[in-house]
Amino acid sequence: MSVHWIPGNDFKLLENGEAFFPRVFEAISQARGEVLVETFILFDDKVGQELREVLIAAAGRGVRVNLLVDGYGSEGLSDDFIGGMTDAGVVVQAFDPRARVFGKRINVFRRMHRKIVVIDGEIAFVGGINFSADHLGDFGPQAKQDYAVEVHGPIVGEIHRFALRALEPPRRRRWWGRRSHAATNPPKAGSAEAMFVVRDNHRHHTDIERHYRAAIRLARHDVIVANAYFFPGYRLLREMRNAAKRGVRVRLILQGEADMPIVPVAARMLYDYLTAAGVQIYEYCERPLHGKVASVDDTWTTVGSSNLDPLSLALNLEANVMIRDRAFAGVLNERLEWLIDNHCRQPEAAPPGSRKLRRLFFGVFVYHFLRLYPSWSGWLPAHQPRLQALRPKGDVIATDSESSGKVEGEEEVPADPNPEDAGSAQSQDPQSRQSRSQEAASRRAQSQDVAARHAQPRDAIPHDAEVRNERKTA
Repeated sequence: MSVHWIPGNDFKLLENGEAFFPRVFEAISQARGEVLVETFILFDDKVGQELREVLIAAAGRGVRVNLLVDGYGSEGLSDDFIGGMTDAGVVVQAFDPRARVFGKRINVFRRMHRKIVVIDGEIAFVGGINFSADHLGDFGPQAKQDYAVEVHGPIVGEIHRFALRALEPPRRRRWWGRRSHAATNPPKAGSAEAMFVVRDNHRHHTDIERHYRAAIRLARHDVIVANAYFFPGYRLLREMRNAAKRGVRVRLILQGEADMPIVPVAARMLYDYLTAAGVQIYEYCERPLHGKVASVDDTWTTVGSSNLDPLSLALNLEANVMIRDRAFAGVLNERLEWLIDNHCRQPEAAPPGSRKLRRLFFGVFVYHFLRLYPSWSGWLPAHQPRLQALRPKGDVIATDSESSGKVEGEEEVPADPNPEDAGSAQSQDPQSRQSRSQEAASRRAQSQDVAARHAQPRDAIPHDAEVRNERKTA
């Protein structure tokens, strides 16, 4: 991660899957040496299938391809979906996959929530868009509104270094066995200054939130925050209120058409507290808002995976880019202003009298409980998340514990071979082994066909001192 502003970058805003997916798939189709993909959600739908095809095609051309999905967000990937990639040479890994308990998923905390793609160490994509069809308008009323950026320039080298460390098992990162394809140092591509900032559970617990607070504290005339899941801590709320009180126009774009019922309920508990200081709140009602972007004074912007809620700010692994560039800020502001003017409503004022008092009491109680609960859960004894390779075994997700390893910000986990798996493999009869061999050969042939079809390209502002001061007060 960068700890200072890196100049010479260029950013292009990609709004929704209609802009994001074609550009990512085209870049992967043109990859020459390496493709790194991290995503919270990968579904076996038309978007997931197209990603799978371009990754298989890239591997068929001899490109090194690594795909990391989250074991909670991407649960349910089938044997065939995974097998076609692994047989083609794609390294597929899952962050901390866990079996269900009584049919329920219990590994909801400490998720790998990042969305990062790096191509040849020269192009990067960072944002909030998952690889799933619900980011396309034709999905219907529940299609998500979201944002990502295409990145060129020296900051890509920082993103590349981070992605390499996150995707590789620790034994391959030791000094005597480092990867031969080290991170690149791309040349300058524009005039934007940038930082790549992450949140983890090791050394960067509050980095993204501190950058938000520092930017809002320095705001002079305008702040726009568009965030899907809004339930931040007291310090960030205080900075928003203070900015509004000193005459800064502070506007929040939040979910009005929610994808989860609890989201607007939680956010609306904070409305009175914010609007009393002059903060303007808009609810986006066209479809569920999934974006995580902000702009301050037409200069500082951020785009990434981090929501402003307890999970993203206290537990999950997140990644944002912070950008200082008037041209890019102008583009983002124009799109957010368009949302406000065309698809947002302002919520009604709090009811008078005793109803207002009950609402205030309820809001304060629930706010402090929900805000502190994830932190309390982090103090409890818990397993260490691990990175596990996926391969088909006739089940939904199978793991290769020999590939277990450390993700950036997590403690190293030793290898943990599974004797039962080894025993069952040795006990297979010749006919069973022959059948599995034929299935693998069939998948390899299919992957070669996909590679042939894709052989050609597709048509298809805070100062550093302020942030350091935030670290001291965090």
